[in-house]
Amino acid sequence: MNGDDVLALLADVGALITGDHLVYTSGRHGSSYVNKDALYPHTAATAAVCERLARHFTGAGVEVVAGPTIGGVILAQWTAYHLSAMDGREVLAVYAEEEAAADGKRRALRRGYDTLAQGRRVLVVEDVLTTGGSARQVVEAVRRAGGEVIGVGALCNRGGVTAATLSAPELYALVEVPLESYAPEDCPLCAAGVPINTRVGKGAAYLGARPGQS
Repeated sequence: MNGDDVLALLADVGALITGDHLVYTSGRHGSSYVNKDALYPHTAATAAVCERLARHFTGAGVEVVAGPTIGGVILAQWTAYHLSAMDGREVLAVYAEEEAAADGKRRALRRGYDTLAQGRRVLVVEDVLTTGGSARQVVEAVRRAGGEVIGVGALCNRGGVTAATLSAPELYALVEVPLESYAPEDCPLCAAGVPINTRVGKGAAYLGARPGQS
């Protein structure tokens, strides 16, 4: 499975949206969107992309796979499953949750997962990288727990994120899809009056936060 195969798979399950007006998690706007939530109900397709992630990192001594809530939980499970089969030993899957911090929100390994990561080699996984913020928070959470981050694996890198951005030794993405994005005040789609998609992305929340919008 190469990058084109992954894009075709995403299109087949309705996870690749183009020619629309979307609001991304970062708050920026654009016309294209990788809707990972449309992928996850299809277990065979999800397993296939995670197998490819696992194949890249097999032999790297991964002991734990960690992802951010919510979608990263699914990726962590399937990737750890495939790595366990490929490496011939159990690889654990954990997730990092959001929590309040003095300087804003961060992610943390809770529920005993910090103990599971401590002293172990950890692969961080994420579905779509736009700014890389969520993945970096997981990297930081793993290190606070005493784990060793060996790399980050992603389904799609759409923001030109680099390993340095994530403070990780390696970044491997199945597909690199640089999609245009705009600050809300500079969005040409807004200027043209193109309706915002409220079914996927953060469009509904964006409109709900604006007076007189729904």
